Amino acid sequence: MRYAEFGACHRNEPSGSLHGIMRTRAFEQDDAHVFCREQDVESEVACFIALLDEVYRELGFPDYEVALATRPALRAGDDASWDWSEAKLGDAARRCGLAPQINPGEGAFYGPKLEFALRDRLGRSWQCGTVQLDSVLPERLEASYIAPDGSRATPLMIHHAIFGSLGRMIAILLEHHGGALPFWLSPDQVAVAPIDLARAGGVWRGRQGSVRGCRDPGC
Repeated sequence: MRYAEFGACHRNEPSGSLHGIMRTRAFEQDDAHVFCREQDVESEVACFIALLDEVYRELGFPDYEVALATRPALRAGDDASWDWSEAKLGDAARRCGLAPQINPGEGAFYGPKLEFALRDRLGRSWQCGTVQLDSVLPERLEASYIAPDGSRATPLMIHHAIFGSLGRMIAILLEHHGGALPFWLSPDQVAVAPIDLARAGGVWRGRQGSVRGCRDPGC
């Protein structure tokens, strides 16, 4: 079962860490959650990574950094669950041709995660995408499904986002392309603006087929 939304997030970031629209105390995120069986985890994570890779390449970021964030000191769940979850995420990443570095202790309290970071024009690394494996919250939510043998089983939850903070992604895109966004993302590449309405007709007579005009005086 897959859910997705553009949700509002709030974090009490220290004032010294705030940075334009790249790091804020309130932001929107392309949030998604998948409830699935244990045997589906690796394929679901691999599908997400393939989608993320396609999106990043289309946006001009073929080279991104990947890290596997492992169990923190304060965490829920037992070590056996963490061992399994960390192994599954690592296997899914390698299945997609990735070699994640290990970030010890940087996982969420409920499970490990793969973190995807992009570098801006100044060489700064920004975490954007993430996929997290969670065996804690489904149990607390009392989520369940009927297994093939008729018993009631608890699913796993996968949290994932491609962009993370939409504001951060927009800022990185603008910096990366120097404001000259790809044509498919910003199709209005040229604008001819007359100085008054009396000269608007000349703009229309002079425009070429590749330049789209606007007849609305408010344009």
